[in-house]
Amino acid sequence: MALRTEVVERDEWSYAPAAGVGPLRFGMTVDEVVEAAGTLGRTKVSDCVRSHAIFTPTWKAEVHRRGAAPSPPAVTAYVSQAVGLFCIAADAVHGPRIAYGGLQLVGRDLSELESDAIAYAEAKDVGFRYMPEGYAAPDDPGIVMRAQLVGEVLRSRPLFMVPRDGAWTEWDSLPSEEYRVNGRPPA
Repeated sequence: MALRTEVVERDEWSYAPAAGVGPLRFGMTVDEVVEAAGTLGRTKVSDCVRSHAIFTPTWKAEVHRRGAAPSPPAVTAYVSQAVGLFCIAADAVHGPRIAYGGLQLVGRDLSELESDAIAYAEAKDVGFRYMPEGYAAPDDPGIVMRAQLVGEVLRSRPLFMVPRDGAWTEWDSLPSEEYRVNGRPPA
């Protein structure tokens, strides 16, 4: 079976630690996220499963690119009732390009990203950290690098985050929809 690959035109978004990504700013309400995401395409909002009682109700806003053909979400934004927008996930295939100090983060083969993250850390004399899949990524508390299986390759799916209500860190704030094992959602 041939693997179908499609070329997706990607927007360039900037990342500002603790502030936001592209047109999305941490703390936005669901309505503000839908309005800001309109630059990319249409948005579908749904409730998230409340898997932890300490968190207030959370919504998931899936932003789909404009176009005739339906596509998976390019960006998924998670909005908490208490703190507003706290997590922005960029899809490895359809998401916008987002860099960290010149290091492209979205849709990278994880082994290549690891090599580049280590080289970046050595050149800038900064640290790096390992993600659960075992690959190195930038050492920024606002970036939680996850894997997304694309064909047979694990690609980078960065989550840009701030802690939400009842959480100490971004890792504690991880939406249950974003838990993945080797790029696959849990069964």
